[in-house]
Amino acid sequence: MKKVVKFGGSSLANAEQVRKVTDIIRSDESRRFVVPSAPGKRFDKDTKVTDLLYRCYDQAGKKEEQTEFLNTLAEIRSRYADIIEGMGAELSLEDDFETIRINFEAQIGRDYAASRGEYLNGKVVAACLGFPFVDAAEVIRFAEDGTFLPEETQALMEQKLSGMDSAVVPGFYGADAGGKVHTFSRGGSDVTGSLVAKGIRADLYENWTDVPGFLVADPRIVDDPEVIETITYRELRELSYMGATVLHEDAIFPIRKDGIPINIRDTNDPSAPGTVIVESTCRKPRYTITGIAGKRGFCSINIEKSMMNAEIGFGRKVLQVFEDNGVSFEHIPSGIDTMTVYVHQSEFEDKEQQILAGIHRAVQPDFVEMESSLALIAVVGRGMKSTRGTAGRIFSALAHAKVNVKMIDQGSSELNIIIGVSDNDFETAVRAIYDIFVMTEA
Repeated sequence: MKKVVKFGGSSLANAEQVRKVTDIIRSDESRRFVVPSAPGKRFDKDTKVTDLLYRCYDQAGKKEEQTEFLNTLAEIRSRYADIIEGMGAELSLEDDFETIRINFEAQIGRDYAASRGEYLNGKVVAACLGFPFVDAAEVIRFAEDGTFLPEETQALMEQKLSGMDSAVVPGFYGADAGGKVHTFSRGGSDVTGSLVAKGIRADLYENWTDVPGFLVADPRIVDDPEVIETITYRELRELSYMGATVLHEDAIFPIRKDGIPINIRDTNDPSAPGTVIVESTCRKPRYTITGIAGKRGFCSINIEKSMMNAEIGFGRKVLQVFEDNGVSFEHIPSGIDTMTVYVHQSEFEDKEQQILAGIHRAVQPDFVEMESSLALIAVVGRGMKSTRGTAGRIFSALAHAKVNVKMIDQGSSELNIIIGVSDNDFETAVRAIYDIFVMTEA
């Protein structure tokens, strides 16, 4: 059995955490391919190494801040020295830091600067484990414009790792054919982990972080929410899109077609099973719903016109107005003579008058009404399809909590129900839905 294990920044913030990580890896001989992030915060007001690197790079480009540049570089060097000393590893990063100093002064790129956190930590973790170090720039390929190239990456990954029994591949970055470093978006080490898992045809991809798994609801809203035991890729996609963040959204795509499961685990509680993410499962979910997630900051544009349902092309013409103004829509609930478009308020506000005028020109509506400061909540679960009365229970819970429902939209797959409420009712609504499906079913 082969496992890829990825560890987040909080799991590698200091020597104590790195020791936990090495113990976890050594406790299971199948954990042979490791993807580390850069060291994260050691305490609440600490600074992540990646942020220090950005600051250091910006200082290096300003003649009047050369002293600050060298001081910040020394601070970064100290972070790694503390880990190396605390772990008793035989490793010197002096040559690497000299190269970084030269390249920062030459201003070769902010992506290069950001990537050095993972690069250096990869060397540290490899030295602590006695594993070979593989620079991600050798196996993850980007185009010159920064576009990720999956097929070339797959070929490079297989070629490099196929004959290796173990390796440490730093997360977050790769390079183009000319050697210039490019990065994924923040949290991109999750993506690197899935690419390594696909490249070695792993049996399991373990993603270790500082939470017990994927939670049914946001712990900032619901006190001590339950951990989701098993979730499908489709459910995860729905929840991630609506704001639930444990795993980088793009991390599932490289391995989904290969059927490689992902296990979210807690570095600080390695005995806990965490959450398993799978393509499909016959396991009955613990609750009717799998999870609840939501976003604030929406507005709705309600368009009314008699007999609009008989007017061919009505919906297309309305959406064309939004497209022409560069505004994407989230949901479009409709009735016989009404059509409502939900959009991000921040995208819409500056263009609202142009869009309203465009709607009037395109479809000559009888009436257009707007409402702002709305939130959308997704209730997601494969168990809803086989359970009667799910929507009724949601309405009942929200009515009991005195939450007015602005919109409800259920997908044809019966996998999710989207509810629109006022921003002010957002947290109350999430707690009410959690209570009716989790607390009463526990």
